[in-house]
Amino acid sequence: MSNQLPSFKYQLEKKAPRTNDGGITRGASVTDFPASVGIAGVSMRLQPGAMRELHWHANAAEWAYVLKGNMRTTVVDPKGNTYVDLFSPGDVWYFPRGYGHVLQCVGDEECHFILIFDNGNFSEDHTFSITDFVSSVPPEIAAQNLGISVSEVASLPQKEVYFAQGKVPSIHSGIGLPVGEVSLTSPHRYPLSAQQPKVVPGGGTQRVVTQAEFPIAKTITGTVFEIEPGGLRELHWHPNADEWQYFIQGKAEMGVFLAERNFVKEEFEAGDVGYVPMGAGHYIKNTGTEKLIVLIGFNSGSYEAIDLSSWISGNPKDLLEGNFGVGDKIFEAFPKTDKFIIR
Repeated sequence: MSNQLPSFKYQLEKKAPRTNDGGITRGASVTDFPASVGIAGVSMRLQPGAMRELHWHANAAEWAYVLKGNMRTTVVDPKGNTYVDLFSPGDVWYFPRGYGHVLQCVGDEECHFILIFDNGNFSEDHTFSITDFVSSVPPEIAAQNLGISVSEVASLPQKEVYFAQGKVPSIHSGIGLPVGEVSLTSPHRYPLSAQQPKVVPGGGTQRVVTQAEFPIAKTITGTVFEIEPGGLRELHWHPNADEWQYFIQGKAEMGVFLAERNFVKEEFEAGDVGYVPMGAGHYIKNTGTEKLIVLIGFNSGSYEAIDLSSWISGNPKDLLEGNFGVGDKIFEAFPKTDKFIIR
């Protein structure tokens, strides 16, 4: 591999975390991971009752996948509608850019979730938090807005809280759903793990959620691949989006083709992040002894992929023979259908 070629691997879970009351976060923007120009990601953990305080993101939409625990979110849209949702492992949420929201772990075990943002320049360290907002304006302005006295404003946090340790809400109180006109039929939640997967017998499975299934998610598509030992997500590329990968389980080899014989091959394990630029040819192979599980995000609301086997099988025989300069013996072994995942 040329020294001038980029690395498409980042060891996210080995990064020193940001910690505070009840929470841990590790993020990778283009600053940390230079190849990841179009997508940023965060691995966040919250202890029971802990929350990522009320905040919003000015330059990116947020897509999330829950790995562990039970989460509660609230989100407000520009029309003033407030939505409250509960999430379990395998569920997805999406908050458009600028929508105010809060994340809380509401079960009796730690929550772990992966956040994907449709902007490589996004940083979780530079979002707009409510405590930072209120403590930055003149006290009399904060007092007038909140309906309290200036002296009472002084009792509020005087800097950004970021993580806050709250109480685990009682299940007998509806997980603490707020009183008032709150919609419980939310457009912000999608149960990805409940989806019937695409199955390649002996090879693996794929679940994918696009804007077609999850209408509010206009800028991010997500998918979860499970690949059996030795299995290969075949050579392919995505015409419409960059690809950001979080390796949940197992070991893998990922190769990225950048044209003109420029090729990068790297090894991945659980907790690592991978990236593939839009249009670059690539593959993912399970090199371990257990099932490989990979969460993948794309910075587009639609999923588009072109598999090498599909391309080859759709071309006339004589054209392929001439292109590769081979006879029938080799050509007959070429794929005749789309393979997708090769056992």
